[in-house]
Amino acid sequence: MKRNELINKYGILIILILMIAIFGIANPSFFTWSNGISILRQIAVLAIITVGMSCVLIAGGIDLSVGAQLAFIGVTTATLCTKMSVPPMLACLLGVVLATVIGIFNGIFISNTHVPPLIATLATQQILRGLAYIISEGQPLYGLQPSIQMIGQGYIGIIPIPIVIMVVCVGAGVFVLNKTYIGRSFYVIGSSEEVGRLSGIKTKLVTTIAYGICGMMAGIGAIIMMSRINSGSPTVGNGYEMDVLTAAVLGGVSVSGGEGKLFGAMTGALIIGVLSNGLIIMNVNEYSQMVIKGIVLALAVAFDSIRNGKIKLAAS
Repeated sequence: MKRNELINKYGILIILILMIAIFGIANPSFFTWSNGISILRQIAVLAIITVGMSCVLIAGGIDLSVGAQLAFIGVTTATLCTKMSVPPMLACLLGVVLATVIGIFNGIFISNTHVPPLIATLATQQILRGLAYIISEGQPLYGLQPSIQMIGQGYIGIIPIPIVIMVVCVGAGVFVLNKTYIGRSFYVIGSSEEVGRLSGIKTKLVTTIAYGICGMMAGIGAIIMMSRINSGSPTVGNGYEMDVLTAAVLGGVSVSGGEGKLFGAMTGALIIGVLSNGLIIMNVNEYSQMVIKGIVLALAVAFDSIRNGKIKLAAS
């Protein structure tokens, strides 16, 4: 196997292992079981939404509204539970359904108007963020029932429930992408929408399904986040779409579409989790963390562009 192929296939794993080693040497407490579980719990929402974002990216799109969906769905679900006396589990289900509908709307709008996905979903982001503030009147909504709190704070045996949900969502995503006609269609239209159309693929429908999956995963993530912080907050998810995008691109999901695997995307999510956890353990402040994550995103996108021949390196 050539060196470039080895880097493309295992480079992301090598980076993860090196990061774990560096943070572990810097602070031995990083290697504890409790810290490992803490990292997995912290990345559960990120990993779940990355599943949806990966589907959209592979299909040639992007969804910048996922962070705002965390706030909007959390606030809406909390409102149903605390002010409208809707049974907790029904409220959570309605929240996920609403998020799926938002994703489907994004897909229908983008596929029928040909508005660039970045612009369309940025508009959706602003709308949802504004609605979250309007519904909550700018204040967190407290008073969630214990059954909802269990979703983000409970355990099955010694494993936190968010980790279990994450594993199920990732498994479902792998199945869709690798074993279904829809998943294969994502790759085709992401590589070339025209080729997909000429091959008989209903490109508008496939695009809509990709965004619908992304919305559903954002909805599941929103319920977990709401449960974890024990409130519906309009400020949740600010900038979260950048973490999700970074995780996906770090893991080899191409921003150009048509390429990527969920195994890599989940490794990317782990890198983001390890990086955040390690920086906190090393007492790096929040603003410096933002700078570092921004640099990581820039490097990931640059590497993706180089790998796909979008940037031609001048011969030295």
